[in-house]
Amino acid sequence: MNDQVKDGSAAGRARARALIVPREHGAWGLLLVPLFTGLAAGLGSAQRFWPLVLFVAAALSLFWLRTPVESLLGSGPMTARTSHERWIAVIASAILAAAAGVSLIALMWGGRNLGLLFIGLVAASAFVVQTGLRGLGRTARMPSQLVGAIGLTATAPAAYYLGTGQLDSHALVLWMANWLFAWNQIQFVQLRIHAARAGTFAEKFARGKLFFFTQLALCVGLALATAARVAPLLLIVAFLPALFRGTRWFFRQPEPLDVKKLGWSEMKQGAAFGILLALAFIFR
Repeated sequence: MNDQVKDGSAAGRARARALIVPREHGAWGLLLVPLFTGLAAGLGSAQRFWPLVLFVAAALSLFWLRTPVESLLGSGPMTARTSHERWIAVIASAILAAAAGVSLIALMWGGRNLGLLFIGLVAASAFVVQTGLRGLGRTARMPSQLVGAIGLTATAPAAYYLGTGQLDSHALVLWMANWLFAWNQIQFVQLRIHAARAGTFAEKFARGKLFFFTQLALCVGLALATAARVAPLLLIVAFLPALFRGTRWFFRQPEPLDVKKLGWSEMKQGAAFGILLALAFIFR
């Protein structure tokens, strides 16, 4: 493997990419959908365009930074084993950290946009807790993903805050809505994987009753939030495609699990949710 990396073979190049490039397609979605909703809901004036550009650069750099850092620490799916691999991961980490640092310093220079510190503290704490949960093994896989989603969806309130200059209830509702959708997706994907052989409604319900009742609770919560005018009325519409998808699965005919097809389907769900949620806040 050492020679493969040094001589530039296809296997070596593929391993080098895996050490520094994030491979979790689902995590990309959990980052980009909230980022889009925050940008769309918070873009209020041309004067705030460049702060949003800087924030996008910082968010993408920090997200990407996790992969090479985890490769160095040995806490990710890939570990840098040779001096050459460690050097690649160190260089990538330095470049990404510099890009994120410059962007954040520019954003907060002169005491501006200090609300980002609160959001960043919550996101960083979530990632620390997620790392600890990962060490507990497979039994904590879903809880670790749900906690990590708190950090990934933090891009929504941050982008909204930079666009409007307000870290208010709308920003927090935007954050919560994105996290609840991420929760729904994570639960559904895990259910599909672990209940791949379930055929009848009874078999599916036995495996997925927690998800089933979680969706019911989500419907009730959304109705109460909109009735109390805590959230925009169209927020319910944003969740409808995902709620329909999750409920429909219990009554569908059994079908073999195609992980790639499931991934593409959830990407489409994320795109639909992002567009509908952005519209809900734009026309609130």
